[in-house]
Amino acid sequence: MDWKRQCAAVIPCFNEAAHIGAVIAGVRRHLPTVIVMDDGSTDGTGRRAEEWGAEVIRRPVNGGKGCALSAGWEHGRGLGFEWVLDMDGDGQHSAEDVPKFLECAERTGAALVVGNRLGNPGAMPWLRRRVNRWMSRRLSRLTGVWLPDTQCGFRLARLDALLPLKGRAQRFEIESEMLTTVLAAGNQVEFVPVQVIYNNSASRIDPLLDTWRWLRWAAAA
Repeated sequence: MDWKRQCAAVIPCFNEAAHIGAVIAGVRRHLPTVIVMDDGSTDGTGRRAEEWGAEVIRRPVNGGKGCALSAGWEHGRGLGFEWVLDMDGDGQHSAEDVPKFLECAERTGAALVVGNRLGNPGAMPWLRRRVNRWMSRRLSRLTGVWLPDTQCGFRLARLDALLPLKGRAQRFEIESEMLTTVLAAGNQVEFVPVQVIYNNSASRIDPLLDTWRWLRWAAAA
């Protein structure tokens, strides 16, 4: 498969000027087209991303990760791409792992390949690790499929499997909605081990508010 022609990277960002350049440089070693969804940043993230060769779609107001990703997928489809590689813009995903996703999709035919950080989660903060494991167990019971890391945002997906998403998830619940929608449509989901990187950037996840949003999403799923 010609991944460089068929797949674009989509990176949702909110105030990631300090990290976005290195993220773009890393992923462009594997995929030349990088779409940065600048979700209302005020620190020059969009300008920095353009300097590093990304196409930048600016959203004037922060609408959340789910909204930014959905808009990025639609933009990628409009450009003629069949696949998207989603990555975070904070440097916590290593572009060295990108070939694992491409190889897995080609080998297995999976419509969605998700990074699994929980096989070796030592670098992950204790609370994040516990919450991620708990959410993964809950979603595994909901879908009837073992899902080892449901909250990792490092993913490769076929666009025709993503675009039917219900669109209820506007923020970090998008990762869970992707899994339930893709599986409900009868598509295959695979996981690949990825590095766990935690730098000095502040997490965009609010432990209380975003867990509440997830519980509300799960109750309606």
